[in-house]
Amino acid sequence: MATVFNTLKCLFAGLLLLTVTGCSMNQNYEQQPATEPVIILISLDGFSQQYLGKYPAPHIEQLIAEGVIAESMQPAFPTKTFPNHYSIVTGLYPGNHGIVENNIYDADFDAIFRMSKPAEVTHSRWWLGEPVWVTAELQGIKTGTYFYPGSEADIKGVRPSYWQAYDGKISNSERVRSVLQWLALPKTERPGFVTLYFSTIDDAGHRYGPESAQVKAAVAEVDQAIGQLIAGLKAQNLYGQVNLLLVSDHGMAAVPPEQVIVVDSLFDSSKAALSLWTPEIVSIFPKAGELESIYQQLSAGLPASARVYRKTDLPDRWHYQQSKRVAPLLIIPEPGWRLMQQSQYQRWQARPNLQAVTGSHGYDNIAPEMQAIFIGHGPAFAEGVTIPSFANIQLYNLMCAILGITPAANDGDPDWAQQLLELKQQP
Repeated sequence: MATVFNTLKCLFAGLLLLTVTGCSMNQNYEQQPATEPVIILISLDGFSQQYLGKYPAPHIEQLIAEGVIAESMQPAFPTKTFPNHYSIVTGLYPGNHGIVENNIYDADFDAIFRMSKPAEVTHSRWWLGEPVWVTAELQGIKTGTYFYPGSEADIKGVRPSYWQAYDGKISNSERVRSVLQWLALPKTERPGFVTLYFSTIDDAGHRYGPESAQVKAAVAEVDQAIGQLIAGLKAQNLYGQVNLLLVSDHGMAAVPPEQVIVVDSLFDSSKAALSLWTPEIVSIFPKAGELESIYQQLSAGLPASARVYRKTDLPDRWHYQQSKRVAPLLIIPEPGWRLMQQSQYQRWQARPNLQAVTGSHGYDNIAPEMQAIFIGHGPAFAEGVTIPSFANIQLYNLMCAILGITPAANDGDPDWAQQLLELKQQP
């Protein structure tokens, strides 16, 4: 394995610079092998690369032993849920696919996108690029998305053949059962690309922090769901014949309660036409002629644990500044710090568990705490191989190559996908 690993490290180095509870076994599943390529893309929201080997997950560890694992998978900036899920399925940086944050303002239609606004989340105008389920449907492959950011919108006039409106109350077990039912359909109706989404680990990480017993329990719960999926695939004679891609969108950083920056006490907020607030990024749209004044106030007032950027000064490696939806001014803290408004801070101080460590993400995408996971298992992948870290924008080309479809324009490198798939042929 060491020889394969070192060879891969050389091959990929240049590219990196560029770029549930048990399954009921008495269900009458049709015993039919997959003659056409099938992908199940499984998103473990908030599963930090640092959790691997730290928290027991025997079913995930089984897939690792039988497949390919990356040292880590680098998320795109910002390391948020919606931007990175959409980067995975489009192969585009957020600056190119338009989902630049979980909260977005677009001046062209003078509207704000928020995860909590279903009317906007399901509106196609926000979702640029072409997700893999659209690519597949346009080329004759049925798809099914059991929750995935973007899959509730009509993108390029196309929806998955099977899809679900997000409902966090639906159990992980029920999600797995539904996907197994899709895969039990007659071959002419069965989807060739499927998504599964679990938020359990992310929810625990935010509330209790990444070092908590609750995160350990959440990893065990999601691992149980993976075990249910494995058992169901075996019952359908599909295990080892479908390709499982286990990914996460980002990691999680511990946030001590005292590491708070009250941002609106540091500048004259009346000079901003609009500000969008999250604990890890504040996006400021200044009134006409006020950009430099706000910038200077924040530059002088922010502590060393945060920085204000003009849009034009953002690091090139984030591939972010080209989007018209990125604000003229951004405030970004170091991992483990939280940005707040004064009114929010007062409520924060009044919490009964004031001393509790929580968790957060959205920080610089090179931070160790933000790194995600990738595991590939199935007929497309070699067995027992570790590959170097890579950027998540590479996965779109990989999925298209497995499905045998032509990818849309994207920011990934198709050679990366081919090199990974060629490992299967190596002795």
